[in-house]
Amino acid sequence: MFRLIASRVMQSLLVATAVTFLAFVLSDLVGDPVQNMLGPDATIQERADLAVQLKLNDPLPLRFVRYIGDLAQGNLGRSYRTGEPVLTMILQRLPATIELAAVAFLLTLCIGIPIGVYCGIHPKGLMSKALLFLTLVGVSLPTFLTGVLLILVFSVFLGWFPAFGRGDVVALGGWTTGLLTPSGRHALVLPAITLSLFPTALVVRLVRAEIAEVMQSDFIRFCKARGLPARLVHYRHALRSSLMPVLTMLGLQFGYIIAFALITETVFSWPGVGQLMVQSVQFADIPVMASYLMLTGFLFAGINLAVDLSYIVVDPRLRASIVRVKS
Repeated sequence: MFRLIASRVMQSLLVATAVTFLAFVLSDLVGDPVQNMLGPDATIQERADLAVQLKLNDPLPLRFVRYIGDLAQGNLGRSYRTGEPVLTMILQRLPATIELAAVAFLLTLCIGIPIGVYCGIHPKGLMSKALLFLTLVGVSLPTFLTGVLLILVFSVFLGWFPAFGRGDVVALGGWTTGLLTPSGRHALVLPAITLSLFPTALVVRLVRAEIAEVMQSDFIRFCKARGLPARLVHYRHALRSSLMPVLTMLGLQFGYIIAFALITETVFSWPGVGQLMVQSVQFADIPVMASYLMLTGFLFAGINLAVDLSYIVVDPRLRASIVRVKS
């Protein structure tokens, strides 16, 4: 068991290191921070002095080694745009992104799995076909278009929800949340629905396919022959036997929700890390861009590690194989 966990952790660290290097190289190729910081009226000498001050003339390997050394000390650098520490900027906006992603992921779980199970149990039903058609629409629609349509209907025409912003927030120590205020909860509805629509559609289609296959297996027929309640057969035996690919999908979708919330945050002017990334791209703010891409790589590496380890908990066959290897 320990050897398996250590192997997975080492693989995750290697992936995170590779992603960090790629993020640094790619962000270094985007835009000219000197041009953005000084403007077109700056002299050649002023541009050269600023480049020396920012150490942009150093070789790329040297700058990457320096960057890794700063990371080891918890220093993500300073923003070229504001001059603030990048870590401070990210931590200030992280609660908004985490809150939005958590609510969107909760919607994905609470809507996607039950609908997927229903469609898998009744694959030829009229309701199942209608729901699958809606999931096809959800997969096909771009996120920004979904957000704009929701704003048009529920904000402009009906006036039920705000079109932008986070609403009033409450500070709990170093954390801010809008879940404790009416305006914060109202502002969260449309962005959360927009962000959850695509992963929910994918989860529905995957769960439906897995449940439909498991329902044809012999042990499900045996459970029905024993007279077990339908809810127990469907949600305990059938769903549990389908959890391996579903867990993988849920893990990846959770990473997708957090990492790619920038589109939703831009559409709804949500003050999260994603909107910070978009502003940094426009300004060629290399430290912020590299930090965001690096943290995204760490996020996916950590999620994949958690999913791999969860297989041991969910699948008794894997636990049994580990025990046999030990013996």
